Amino acid sequence: MMKLFGGKKDNQENQASGETPKSSLFSRMKQAVSRTRESLSAKIEDLVALTRTVDESTLEGLETALLTSDLGIQTTTAILDALRNRARHQAIVGGDELRSLLKAQIRAILEAPIANKANPLSATDGPRVTFLVGVNGTGKTTSAGKLAAWYSAQNKSVLLCAADTFRAAAIEQLEVWATRSGVQMIKTRQGGDPAAVLYDAASAAKTHHINELIVDTAGRLHTKTGLMDELDKMRRTAAKLIPGAPHEVLLVMDATTGQNGVQQARQFTQSAGVTGIILTKLDGTAKGGIAVAIAEELNLPVLFAGVGEQMADLIEFSPAEFVDSLLE
Repeated sequence: MMKLFGGKKDNQENQASGETPKSSLFSRMKQAVSRTRESLSAKIEDLVALTRTVDESTLEGLETALLTSDLGIQTTTAILDALRNRARHQAIVGGDELRSLLKAQIRAILEAPIANKANPLSATDGPRVTFLVGVNGTGKTTSAGKLAAWYSAQNKSVLLCAADTFRAAAIEQLEVWATRSGVQMIKTRQGGDPAAVLYDAASAAKTHHINELIVDTAGRLHTKTGLMDELDKMRRTAAKLIPGAPHEVLLVMDATTGQNGVQQARQFTQSAGVTGIILTKLDGTAKGGIAVAIAEELNLPVLFAGVGEQMADLIEFSPAEFVDSLLE
């Protein structure tokens, strides 16, 4: 039996979770990447301290710094090739110019997948369906709740669907987030059919003219054939009720896993039809360059970043704010 749960916002929870007037996006992003910025900026300063003109030795040192920040070999090579090409035609003078050129390179990499994806967060006619997918432990269910709160703050009506019926306590965890974010949720019992609860959620979203239907799916690896088949069934179910659904399939990635996460995500995206990334725990790593590697290596836009544990600590990802925060 499917149940509708939630809808009444808990003011104490909202206050405790930081739903006070927000600081600027730049300030929040700057704080989130502070560990990466301190490490990378210190290395750049050391590289240019002994020479006025950036030479090959400087670029080799920059290569090490970028790899240490987890940009990955492919992304680092692309950036260094562009800087070497520039240096052959016009000298790069000092740390300020090097930093400016580096910012332009990184921003271009981050913006490319977004430019290829028209209005990724725009509404469709009728309910807009977003699947959250990924492996267990990345913060997927938490991100579903925070995303619901983010859309609510944009004056969108939101319905959560608890389609992770596989993991113990996943439904209860999402209930907590539904209460905190003040949205309703469709659920069933643990072990129930995810496609069935999605059917009920999609039907309710249509009936009540909901703007955003957010579906928390079971954590899975791309190698788990049964679970991937289940995800395909859910996609078909959504499409039968709502044309074009799911409109987004967001892969939730843990920034602290670095290049290991990218390798897993590369295979996962091929199997699950991923359209964008939610990068969680960005504030917990000195390797924030993983966001750049995702854009370059997976050709997927990073759409949201998790920058803390509170309700409002899921922010829309801005390449410009990220780069300025990383290389101020």
